[in-house]
Amino acid sequence: MALLKKINQILLFLLVLTVCAILYNKVHQAPSVLKNETVDLESPEEMEEEIPVVICAAAGRIGATVAAISSIYSNTEANVLFYIVGLKNTIPHVRKWIENSKLKEIKFKVVEFNPMVLKGKIRQDASRPELLQPLNFVRFYLPLLIQKHEKVIYLDDDIIVQGDIQELYDTKLAPGHAAAFSDDCDLPSTHEIVRSVGMQNTYMGFLDYRKQGIRDLGISPSTCSFNPGVIVANMTEWKHQRITKQLEKWMQRNVEENLYSSTLGGGVATSPMLIVFHGKYSTINPMWHIRHLGWSPDTRYSEHFLQEAKLLHWNGRYKPWDYPSVHTDLWENWFIPDPSGKFKLTRPES
Repeated sequence: MALLKKINQILLFLLVLTVCAILYNKVHQAPSVLKNETVDLESPEEMEEEIPVVICAAAGRIGATVAAISSIYSNTEANVLFYIVGLKNTIPHVRKWIENSKLKEIKFKVVEFNPMVLKGKIRQDASRPELLQPLNFVRFYLPLLIQKHEKVIYLDDDIIVQGDIQELYDTKLAPGHAAAFSDDCDLPSTHEIVRSVGMQNTYMGFLDYRKQGIRDLGISPSTCSFNPGVIVANMTEWKHQRITKQLEKWMQRNVEENLYSSTLGGGVATSPMLIVFHGKYSTINPMWHIRHLGWSPDTRYSEHFLQEAKLLHWNGRYKPWDYPSVHTDLWENWFIPDPSGKFKLTRPES
């Protein structure tokens, strides 16, 4: 009986020892598991810098937004986060389009733009009313819409990207510069197009130099203009220089003094940017903004030149989803049909 009791005590001791050994191993293996999880969280894929791309989705042209996003997403391995900015009535449509197409894998946020911020700041102009749409002014308010990023890309919706968006994001901004744009005189290959359709590429084409308020700026009317349809922006500098407030000031002055209008070359969104950023912006590689594709339905670039381009921009009246227009095949390569059937391309046979 005493022997049996002793055996039981030994077995109990061994059992306790085994349990302790198991617990000891688990406790001391825990840091290894945490380390592995930390490595996973900090893997290159997860820690890769995020590239924020801001693009608007306007009623009647959401197909343009989708084609632009499709072209960017298909031509890069970068970690792109799309900020799709729209008015309240367009947001459900664009969200449904993306979530029910091959773009459902993209990273995106839908941001609602409140047009009330523009109250009293836009002079009514009947010559090109489409240029007065609220979303044309989203680029003025980038820091208010996109708050967690130091560097941001803004793109008009009537573009497609043929290069890797990482290259555009890597554009160097000089110290003290809040943004980079493409000079309208930067690429000799586009000069013939500019001349053939009578476009202006200087400040004279955008500002009314008959007005004293413009002459007081001291800017030569022959100064080369730039196109703000593609912007690489430094949000810290933008906020530090109060760029949004400066732009709003010139919008309000235009309401009072009619300093520029859509009858001039660039409409009402370009002109205040030309004033505020004069002499204080960096430049984008010219091949990252081949523009004027929408200025004439009859004037074309060479196919070889367009194949070399990194970004194509159909600025002007003749959009590639409408008819007439040029180089529509390059745009249509990236178009994704609307699952709801609301947006349709306009073609001669349609």
